[in-house]
Amino acid sequence: MKSVVFFSPLPHKSSDEARGEVGCQVLQRLLNDTGIQLESDLPIKVHFGEKGNHTYLKPVVYDPLIDFLEKQNIRCRFAETSVLYGGERFEAAKHIRLAHAHGFERLPIEIADGEHGELSLQIPIPGGKHFRSAAIAEKLAVAPQVLVVSHFKGHMLAGFGGALKQLSMGFAAKGGKMAMHLSVTPRIKARKCKRCKLCLTRCNAGAITIGEKVMIDQNKCVGCGACFSICPQKAISVFSFAGLKNMLFGRQLFREKLAEYALASHHGKKNIYLNFAVDIAAGCDCEPRRMSPCVHDIGVFASLDPVAVDAACYDAVLRAGKRFKGHEQLAYAAKIGAGSIDYELVQL
Repeated sequence: MKSVVFFSPLPHKSSDEARGEVGCQVLQRLLNDTGIQLESDLPIKVHFGEKGNHTYLKPVVYDPLIDFLEKQNIRCRFAETSVLYGGERFEAAKHIRLAHAHGFERLPIEIADGEHGELSLQIPIPGGKHFRSAAIAEKLAVAPQVLVVSHFKGHMLAGFGGALKQLSMGFAAKGGKMAMHLSVTPRIKARKCKRCKLCLTRCNAGAITIGEKVMIDQNKCVGCGACFSICPQKAISVFSFAGLKNMLFGRQLFREKLAEYALASHHGKKNIYLNFAVDIAAGCDCEPRRMSPCVHDIGVFASLDPVAVDAACYDAVLRAGKRFKGHEQLAYAAKIGAGSIDYELVQL
């Protein structure tokens, strides 16, 4: 069965103001045609852009959306999660400062997996091949509806990033990001451990021993990443040769894991997906550098189906002259029930 994707084009080189207005128009058309009701409290899942990046969606793009939601008496906020690697987005306080520096000041900011990326809920993945459950950021996991705003562009490992990547890496707590990237459980470096026992307060699996010996029981560990996130001494490592090998050479495996996490974040929700196919660079907004678009601006896509909205963006970029890798994640996501790769495009 085909899913409906709403679309409005933009000029080949569009302004941020035009992008915001068109995004709001596409959202309103989706609401009118589908009849979906907005929750009175609505997180807006965003990406604030890494320090040094310039292709992320700018705050002014969100203004018309926020204006519209506020007129509907919808309480909204910007929602994001911590990253697994170091830098400004590794912990909540620095992440929020970076967001403010990038101009995201109109709404409250919620780092949904806590100060250190330690707050998550295990959400079942029906029919998952790689995971039985996903470590999803707690405040996103409990939200019945999220407005998932994605910048469609390339990505080194995923091939491309849109709604599915927002639902997977974007919704995952640090442990979930670790599971998708590395497929390993953490270990304690005894020489660095000061036996402060903070990690014990975060381990719900009872996997950690702190005494004469310090260790993590690999049979008990669920890979949530909370201990890694909270350790002030950086005595807990998630890196290994096997994990690095998976990250560098297991791209198809990685893309399937993304799809499974996306299913966990989508299943049973009333999410709305809004993809901006603008400033379409070959790299991700997580990269701390300037990047040039590889094709012209295309427009804004919206759907209740994350697979369909990504498929529509992928096809539009292909028609514009750029073939991104990673198409198999769409087929796998559809296979496991995250959505449909077949869509009907309704142009405004």
